[in-house]
Amino acid sequence: MSVLPVNPATPWLAPLAGFSDLPFRLLCREFGCQVACTEMVSAKGLLYGSQGTFDILRTCSQDNPLVVQLYGSEPDTLARATAKLIEQGFKYFDLNCGCSVKKVVRTGSGAALLKTPDLLVDIVKEMVKQAEPGCVGVKLRLGWSASEPVYLYLSQQLEQAGVGWITLHPRFAKQGFSGQADWLALKKLKAHVKIPVIGSGDLFTARDGLNCLKSTGIDDIMFARGALNDPSIFLRYHCLIENKKAPPEDGPFLATMILKMANLYQEMDSSRRALLKMRTLVPKMIRDLPGAKFLRNELTRCSSWSHLEEILSRVQGIKYD
Repeated sequence: MSVLPVNPATPWLAPLAGFSDLPFRLLCREFGCQVACTEMVSAKGLLYGSQGTFDILRTCSQDNPLVVQLYGSEPDTLARATAKLIEQGFKYFDLNCGCSVKKVVRTGSGAALLKTPDLLVDIVKEMVKQAEPGCVGVKLRLGWSASEPVYLYLSQQLEQAGVGWITLHPRFAKQGFSGQADWLALKKLKAHVKIPVIGSGDLFTARDGLNCLKSTGIDDIMFARGALNDPSIFLRYHCLIENKKAPPEDGPFLATMILKMANLYQEMDSSRRALLKMRTLVPKMIRDLPGAKFLRNELTRCSSWSHLEEILSRVQGIKYD
C-alpha cells in the first residue's frame, strides 16, 4: 500500500509540462490539492545538472507531499536519478509512461515504453530498489495503439515489482487527447490489482471527478486539464463530496484567485517567462465569464504585471445576474 494519501478525499494535481511549477502547485494546494506532481524531469538532464531540471525541482515546505515525475529509457539512468533525488530530500517518484510527445517518444521514453513492457518493468524495479517501500508509482496509458492494450498485463507486473500506485489515463498513446477517455478501463484495472489506482483523463470539472470515482470504484483521481482551466477545481470537488455549496465562478472569485497566482509568480519568478505563462493560463480561467472575449484578447497581449492587475480589476466587476 502506498504511503501517500490515496483516497477519494485527496485529489492529486497531474504533472503538467510547462505549467505545474511551484507557484501553480501552491495555488492548487491552497484550494485543496492534497498531492502534487512536478513537471516531467529528464533522468539524464538531472544527472547532467541541467538548469531546466533544477527549475522544475524547485519546492518548499508547503509543497508537500510532492511526487517527482521522471522520464527516461535506461534502467541504470533512472536508478541513479532516483538515488540522486533521494539525496536531495525527495521521497516520492513516478515514472512517466504516458507522454506521447515526439521528442520524448523518439528517445524510447514516455509512452514509447508501452512498446517494450519488459524494459518498462526493469526500469521500475531499479527505481523501487532505491526508494522506500510504496514510494514509486507509474503513470500509464492503455497501450501504444488499440491493437496492443498492455495496461492489464503491465499492472500485474508492476504490482509484483513493488510500485505503490498506478495512475491510468485510459487512452492509447496514439490517440493523444483525441476521442474519449475509457473510464471502463479504470474499472477493469481496479479489479485487476490490489494496489491503489488513480484515474486521469477527461476530468474537466469537479463533477467529472466524482462521477469517475463512483462509476469505476478507483481509489483516487488526478486533475490535469481541469486544474489548468480552474485551479479551484479541488475546492469544488471537496464541496461536492461534503455536500457543501461551492463559491460562484464569477468575476470577484476569479479575480481573487488569479491575483493570488500572480502574487505567487512575482514572489518566486518575476521573469518575463512567468508573465507569458500567466498570459496563457488566465484566458482559460475566465473563458466562461460574460463578455470575456475582449478581456481574453487583451490578456494575450498583456505586457506587464501592472497591466495584468488592471485587467483583473475589470474582471473583478463581472458578476452573474
